[in-house]
Amino acid sequence: MAKLYMMRHGQTLFNVLKRKQGWCDSPLTATGIEQARAAGEWLRGHGIAFDHVYSSTSERACDTCELVVPGVPYVREKGLKEWNFGTFEGLTEDTNPPLPYGDFYVPFGGEGEMEFRARLMDTLKRIMDRPDHECVLAVSHGAACAQVLRALDYDYRSSGKRLGNCCIVEYDYSPSLGLSVCDIYNPNA
Repeated sequence: MAKLYMMRHGQTLFNVLKRKQGWCDSPLTATGIEQARAAGEWLRGHGIAFDHVYSSTSERACDTCELVVPGVPYVREKGLKEWNFGTFEGLTEDTNPPLPYGDFYVPFGGEGEMEFRARLMDTLKRIMDRPDHECVLAVSHGAACAQVLRALDYDYRSSGKRLGNCCIVEYDYSPSLGLSVCDIYNPNA
């Protein structure tokens, strides 16, 4: 059974300002930088070493990745990007509709929920089906982490788990069974 560790990026300026950042971007804060370093130390402290590393193409994810596994080469993967919120990008979070978002953002140039989910699941399957991918890190985003869990019918909220900045979701993976959730870690909690 292969392992996938999917991680949310560190805290950003837009997280602090409570603004939506799907495909738009904002830099890591000093706290976000420390969160990423602490997550890297947590992984190393648990003896987790990756044979392959991937990151969303967003700068906040790439910066997090470089802090978590300094000096380790990684592949930038567009399929790991956050939900595209269309013209709602950069607006305050109080403009969010109630969950589930469904196709709310489609008329505004964004992605529908099932389109977003399919993109993530297809990307993760394509990554994990590559040869010699036994222990993989994929640095992504909060809604992306949540959407993969929803696709697997895993209710992280009722489990008492949080998807905070630099949380790590551990999965088992096999080509025949797909992904299954092992646990959610919050090294910065």
